[in-house]
Amino acid sequence: MENKALFNKLITFTSSVLRVTNELNRDVRPDIVTQVQYDILDFIYVSKQPITLSEISDCIRISMPNASREIRKLGDLYLIEKKSDVEDRRKQFISLTKEGEMMMKKVYKQIEFNFKNRMEDASAEDLKEIERAVDKLQTKLYF
Repeated sequence: MENKALFNKLITFTSSVLRVTNELNRDVRPDIVTQVQYDILDFIYVSKQPITLSEISDCIRISMPNASREIRKLGDLYLIEKKSDVEDRRKQFISLTKEGEMMMKKVYKQIEFNFKNRMEDASAEDLKEIERAVDKLQTKLYF
């Protein structure tokens, strides 16, 4: 397949991924956080490790000052915590608190429920094929 055709298929696929992601995430955001704050919490949760402010800023495409302000607000809600790097005190690592972790686990249970509803008509072979495709995309494109 020509690279241009593959690129066009990827753009169409990416658009579909965004649409389905929005459907799976519909009505799961807790009322106590804004959409930007939820995006930050989600990024931290799926990262499964402490992350830096610049990583948050880059990933969800907000300025460093805005990211810093939202992180402070999430800290005020006791959903995240910051720890300074022992070698460079200027660098801080951000992670979820137990409360933040529990909240995001609850969110992901709802997302999983939405996913299962969406996939209820898929056969066992369809699910295996989808899993293989996701694995291939993860290793070759989304690494």
